[in-house]
Amino acid sequence: MKGKPLASIVSVGLSKFGKLEGKYSREIFVEAAREAFGSCSNLDPKRDVKALFVGQMSESFEHQGHVAPSLSDWMGLLPIPATRIEAACASSGAALRCAIFAIMSGIYDVVAVGGVEKMTHRATSDVTEYLAMASDFPMEQWHGITFPAIFGLMATAHMHKYGTTEEQMAMVAVKNHHHGCLNPKAQIQSEITVKQVMESRPVAWPLKLFDCSLISDGASCLVVTRPDTARRFTDTPVDIVGTGQASETIGLYERDDMTFMQVARSAAKQAYEMSGRTPRGIDVAEVHDCFTIAEIIAYEDLGFCAPGEGGKLIEEEETQLGGRIPVNTSGGLKSKGHPVGATGTAQACEIYLQLTGQAGRRQVEDACTGLTHNIGGSGATGVVHIYQRRD
Repeated sequence: MKGKPLASIVSVGLSKFGKLEGKYSREIFVEAAREAFGSCSNLDPKRDVKALFVGQMSESFEHQGHVAPSLSDWMGLLPIPATRIEAACASSGAALRCAIFAIMSGIYDVVAVGGVEKMTHRATSDVTEYLAMASDFPMEQWHGITFPAIFGLMATAHMHKYGTTEEQMAMVAVKNHHHGCLNPKAQIQSEITVKQVMESRPVAWPLKLFDCSLISDGASCLVVTRPDTARRFTDTPVDIVGTGQASETIGLYERDDMTFMQVARSAAKQAYEMSGRTPRGIDVAEVHDCFTIAEIIAYEDLGFCAPGEGGKLIEEEETQLGGRIPVNTSGGLKSKGHPVGATGTAQACEIYLQLTGQAGRRQVEDACTGLTHNIGGSGATGVVHIYQRRD
């Protein structure tokens, strides 16, 4: 089983991320699906695609539940089974695992999987409230704490324990904005400086406005097949060779140590062991930088460096394009955008483009192995996948 392909990605699609006015989430998802289907010339979606798995966090943004059949309808795929998966910001990362299981079971040969969220038409206060529903209600939401404050607590703990600095967190934002400038689908395509991050408006100390990811609209879609039939659809399949998922208490207040996420460590351990790869064997990674401190913690949880050395890793430019382990070449949640339900499979889209040499100006040279790290809430859900280029 170790190192054996579990399932294969043969095509991907991504909408533009940003403020997509006048569009419902179903329309945005169709854009991503059309790109995925249109990029796969041997695919007949109506004939070949046998199931749809879609990640979406909240019904609240559009006052719309039961979304999966609606998306299948608008994609022209009725009557295939369509299922929505909810795991907060890890919704489509978890949906990808469902797609892998469906392929591995032998029930389906080809499935579509993706995610979508439409957020920008709501007031910031409403978006903050809806996102906070992924935290503990009686002990966190009820007392007014929001995710910027929760991650501010993590940042403060990391600074106190390891000496991590606000400047190091700012460097994450600077790097990801630089990468986002190279991504035509990114929401924000402008360079920033450490000084600009440091002088931006405080949100929840030590986090400032430019330490925080964006309110976004967007969708992502993958076509996933059995490994042994992948070359029927493309000459350049990307194999998923490892997958892991873990859960933790939903309330940050119940954890003894806020400087790491056990779900990420556990999910990564599963994925590394299944794939036969190690952190040193990863060529490019997309991690869940909902806040800049989250990327620094991810470096450590994924084994890219030792605990407490994440700040040093960004300071030494190891995670930027041209570094030892480029991270968030898409721009990450910080620059590409964070339409929460779409994020997990959007990360997979970027890894697919990198491993097939289609990432344009942000291409990582000779990238063969990639990793995605998708987190729900303050670390109640963690999903990690490992991908391998097919030679």
